[in-house]
Amino acid sequence: MPENGWLWRPDPNPAAALRLVCLPHGGGGASFFASWAALLPPSVELVAVRYPGREERAGEPPPASMDALADAVAAALAPLTARPYALFGHSMGATVAYEAAQRLAAPPVHLIASAREAPHDERGGDVHRRDDAGLHAELTRLGGTDPEVLRDPDLRALILRYVRADYRVIETYRPGPHPPLRCPVTTFIGDRDPDLTPAETLRWRHATTGRVEARVFPGDHFYLVPQRAAVLAALRRILTAATRADRAGRTGRR
Repeated sequence: MPENGWLWRPDPNPAAALRLVCLPHGGGGASFFASWAALLPPSVELVAVRYPGREERAGEPPPASMDALADAVAAALAPLTARPYALFGHSMGATVAYEAAQRLAAPPVHLIASAREAPHDERGGDVHRRDDAGLHAELTRLGGTDPEVLRDPDLRALILRYVRADYRVIETYRPGPHPPLRCPVTTFIGDRDPDLTPAETLRWRHATTGRVEARVFPGDHFYLVPQRAAVLAALRRILTAATRADRAGRTGRR
């Protein structure tokens, strides 16, 4: 599939020194990151991943499994990795980012894992087996979905279709025997996330040989909506440091 099927650049910047690849949460789409591009440094180009089954790809089947999704994402990203890149994934997107990174020959300069436990701590679940009312209740518990959207029967049916598929992907996922990544990992987490604590996110240290740090923000699972300014400020600091470190490393290898 051509890049514009899987990847979207809200503000194309071919001269950027670094690309930030953003992977949405379960039930989310690339448009979630639409406003971020203008708030990043001029040296950073934002690339958002478009999952099938929603938004511009609504006519396509949703992802069938984590392996299938990660394979396709990695194939779409591979041509971009000749230039330094970082990965940001929220919730399910953090796991997709980790699995895509495992498949790419060039490692990311940084992985930001938002509101997600480390791969080896995945808990599974049965949300994808619940009826529509049960699935709706889970979305309400976590927040992040406009209640007005779910009041339209046709729109509700479409949304629950791909939300259920995403829950199946993440709840049936079991990490393979991967080697650790070779990049720093920063975890982002809301201090009132109902499913995860800041201390638990530090267990990402078992998934990489790089340093692992946690950034805690006020809020719940979707802290990054009301805390957008703080999240983008933290990202700018991380990406600026990653760009400098990459340049220093390239200079040292000459």
